[in-house]
Amino acid sequence: MSTENASPTPDQPTPPAAAPAAPPPAAPPSAASPVYGASPVSAPKPGGGAPAPRPPAPPAGAAPKPGGPPPFAGKGPPRPGAPGGGNRGNDRGGDRGGDRPNRSDKPYNTGGPPQQLFFGGEKPNARELDKLIEDELAAAMGDFDVSKTVAAVETVTKPRAAGTVGGGKKTGVVVGVHGNDVFVEVPGGRSQGVLPLQQFEGRKPAIGETVEFDIDHYDAADGLLILTREGSTQVVHDWSQVVYGMIVEAKVTGTNKNKTGLTIEIAGIKGFMPASQLDLYRVENIEQFLNQRIKVMVTEVNPEERNLLVSRKAVQEKEKQVKAEAFWKTVAEGQVMKGIVRSIKPFGAFVDLGGADGLIPASEFSWQHVTDLNEFVKIGQQVEVKINRIDFDARKIGLSMKQLTVSPFEVYSKTVQAGTRITGKVTRIAEFGAFVELTPGVEGLIHISELSTQRVRRVRDVLNEGQTVIVEVLSLDQTTRRIALSLKKIATEEEAAADAAEEAEREADEKAAEEAMASRPVNPNLRGGIGGPIKFNTE
Repeated sequence: MSTENASPTPDQPTPPAAAPAAPPPAAPPSAASPVYGASPVSAPKPGGGAPAPRPPAPPAGAAPKPGGPPPFAGKGPPRPGAPGGGNRGNDRGGDRGGDRPNRSDKPYNTGGPPQQLFFGGEKPNARELDKLIEDELAAAMGDFDVSKTVAAVETVTKPRAAGTVGGGKKTGVVVGVHGNDVFVEVPGGRSQGVLPLQQFEGRKPAIGETVEFDIDHYDAADGLLILTREGSTQVVHDWSQVVYGMIVEAKVTGTNKNKTGLTIEIAGIKGFMPASQLDLYRVENIEQFLNQRIKVMVTEVNPEERNLLVSRKAVQEKEKQVKAEAFWKTVAEGQVMKGIVRSIKPFGAFVDLGGADGLIPASEFSWQHVTDLNEFVKIGQQVEVKINRIDFDARKIGLSMKQLTVSPFEVYSKTVQAGTRITGKVTRIAEFGAFVELTPGVEGLIHISELSTQRVRRVRDVLNEGQTVIVEVLSLDQTTRRIALSLKKIATEEEAAADAAEEAEREADEKAAEEAMASRPVNPNLRGGIGGPIKFNTE
């Protein structure tokens, strides 16, 4: 419940202007609601007792006292400085008038701290207000499903004109080919359209073939629609027809002095193409494009200064973007595709698959350990790869070449089992152990705890790269394709065998000594002793 005071309504009558009449008796002011025009009541003093009331204002229309100030025509007591009231401004004449209320019409303020304008006994904090708003919003939106509404809006298809495809393009039928012009029947049009034969990239369309096109403009002189195909080269004759973003066919005429770009010519118009705009990837030899006709896009044109810059890279990016949309709709894990190696890095090689680039990690080139990737692939080489994984959100593709060959581990695991002793060659040394090549493409690990019967602090104290060792297979894991090897087990058995041989040799020596002493003749001349054969204590 709000504790804000309601503004009272003035109830004092306005005296007539002609003859002032006696005012009605003023009602005593109420403690609950003040009355406009009533005398304000002073605040109680700390000492107690009733506050002394202020003297009431003189009634309107009363005659002024002799020697007093002139009467004030407004309601309530006059303001200080106004005519007829206050200590200053008595010499100023005139009445304020207007609609502005006088001070006596406002409720009297007794002073003290302002009243708190909040609901309830305690002021809610920000968290409670936020939760209250969220609960009210959830209750109001309880029956509203945003996802269904958005899906319904996205599925609404607008009606298309006859002969149009997605994106506003039109489709027509080729009705004739005359010279360098291809005539197309435009659906819904009153006249035919014409396409340059150059936009078909060296092939002649067949009569009745369906083609996609856009309408460029209407030629009133010939009464034909001038059509164009998206991504096709445009025909120009002078500077006035060259515009930014246009795709044209240019002839490479040479290179500049610093070999940083190519000079080109388009219908007699000379231009320049920087080396960085030749291809999507770095081109080492730009002279290979000399005397060739290539499709380029106009990136800068200034007819007044005869400045023309073109880019072949922009055309390739546009074509790749179109291919990428179709590529990501059909690509799937496990597919085998062909691509071109575009760059080689220490961690792998990037392959252009046509609509996107994929990465072949260094570990996916061969089943054997790879140290130099250039031994397997070269830049520009066509390779066959298998798609291992796809991240559609980040648009990343993981490729593999070794997955196209039979794993040597599968063949080797069929011929070897735990307990088999094999001769191998140490290929790598790590802090946790040594890797041993058992057969080409198959490696096993000797853990540092399996190197010796004694405690080993450094692997290189026992083995080195290129060393040939005999190891025993402890286990084979078909899932992880890992083989655990051991030198310690072989050493333990060898030490046990050596101890057994030593014990047998010692026993044989003792037995031979006993036999030798037993067969020795006894001298009868010797005194003392108990006689008899000599026996050895073997304990």
